[in-house]
Amino acid sequence: MERGLPTKALWDRLPEIVRFRDQPGMTETYSFAGAEGTTELEGQLFRQRARPSKAVYLFMHPTATVQLLPMPEALADAGLHVLCASSRYPRNDSALIMEKVAYDMGQWVRHARESLGYEKVILVGWSGGGSLSLFYAAQSEHPTITHTPAGDLYDLTAARLQRVDGIVLIAAHLSRAEVLTEWLDPSVIDEFDPDTRDLEFDIYSPDCPNKPPFTADFIAAFRERQRARNRRITAWAEEMLATLRRRNDGETERAFVTHRTMCDVRWIDPTIDPNGRAPGASYLGNPRTVNVGPAGLARFSTLRSWLSQWSYDLSNSKAAVNATKIHRTPVLQIENEADDAVPASHNPIIHNALTVANKEFVSIKGATHFYQGQPEHVSACIDGIIDWSHRNDL
Repeated sequence: MERGLPTKALWDRLPEIVRFRDQPGMTETYSFAGAEGTTELEGQLFRQRARPSKAVYLFMHPTATVQLLPMPEALADAGLHVLCASSRYPRNDSALIMEKVAYDMGQWVRHARESLGYEKVILVGWSGGGSLSLFYAAQSEHPTITHTPAGDLYDLTAARLQRVDGIVLIAAHLSRAEVLTEWLDPSVIDEFDPDTRDLEFDIYSPDCPNKPPFTADFIAAFRERQRARNRRITAWAEEMLATLRRRNDGETERAFVTHRTMCDVRWIDPTIDPNGRAPGASYLGNPRTVNVGPAGLARFSTLRSWLSQWSYDLSNSKAAVNATKIHRTPVLQIENEADDAVPASHNPIIHNALTVANKEFVSIKGATHFYQGQPEHVSACIDGIIDWSHRNDL
């Protein structure tokens, strides 16, 4: 990368499509390509008009499409080449399998090098893209996974995942499974009747006897109930999957709804994992509303998808676990100090778990999850990435 980048570079937004045949299985997404047995991935390349580069910054999230987020455009404005990549599950994670998403990321890394001609690929993991990037990097350095948590064959050891040249984590959480568990409403007693709840843990109810600021004992009990609920759903999913396999009558999957998934003591008690977030709010809006709304995490899922991306005990895509397996890839970790999504405890856990010697940690005071109305914090993030890239010859 060359120094002296312009503050507002000229770049083009170009469509990119990656097609490949994948390991066989049931049709998971509604598309013509899927019916043909072909997987198609869509993305956008932000390519500089007058500044060729040997490096590209690859943004990817398990399910979100990232090309309209502020950070990719800001990096392109700063003169960098950016590839915004989607998985095979864009904007719909109900059937998402994390092992397949890692494979999709590998196809984009290969495409960036072999089709687009970039020599260096830097993963940029924003939010849920952070644990995905670490999952991919761990499997590219030392692949071990041959099956999904549901027991289905999906061999990443044979995928020839290419190593990347660097990883940038921005507002990254521990994993989809862990952040969901910390948001599961522990008052739910019956998964099929969300109105049947334990009032002692129904913190959004005005009749709940426990009020903020919450005691340490209550918080501990609250967390244990959340983990127990995740494990009950996991056990049910495993049992149902086993039942379907025993029947062997053509029904191989089951869809279901997980109710009330945005309930965290942090949302209404800012003394818990304190940071600069606004109390009583979340990145998706009023947490009481999001708790029962259609956009809540894991609201719609399949058995296999739950086990792969949402199970607290079985998911392979845990940032802290995979961070211990990365030994050769430099990592820049950027924490948003006023993050209204990622718990304040998550980034330090990831940083402490990283075993690679070349790791750096930057905290941007006042920055929220999406940097909404915060151009100065976006600039600070961009400056940090560019400085780190220079020093690592990227």
